[in-house]
Amino acid sequence: MRAGAMFERGVSQADVARSLGVSRETASQWAAAFRRGGIDALAGAGRAGRLRKLSDTQLAKVEQALSNGPRANGFPTELWTLARVASVIERLTGVGYSTTQTWVILRERLGWSRQRPARKALESNDEAITAWARDRWPVVRETPDAGARGSSSKTSRVSASSPR
Repeated sequence: MRAGAMFERGVSQADVARSLGVSRETASQWAAAFRRGGIDALAGAGRAGRLRKLSDTQLAKVEQALSNGPRANGFPTELWTLARVASVIERLTGVGYSTTQTWVILRERLGWSRQRPARKALESNDEAITAWARDRWPVVRETPDAGARGSSSKTSRVSASSPR
């Protein structure tokens, strides 16, 4: 541990706290532990926080199922929601997650981001749009004064009664 090496060299608690970015209280606790048992007393307690519920193997299985799409997982539409993803995780692994926890898994462990489906009118006709853009748009674009500045008003710029 870096703090232990610094204490062995005689570095002050304040300097240890400053160089390692911890509070003076933490450095003081480390120094007391160092005095009691040396560097071995400063050995960390291991990983902080709760262990993950999903192993990497389980997560890979979930990711494969998600990449197959919602319909392949029994949903009626091709739209993933956090609740749907959570239900797939629970079905495959037996581990239940809230929607908030599910979002953290998608974002932090799988590297996925939020996507919104493109909105498209049901009546949209791609062939008609392509034909219009090919045939009609060049004609519309080349009309007289197409490149000139336009005005919504046909009156003169300044009238005699308007203040300047």
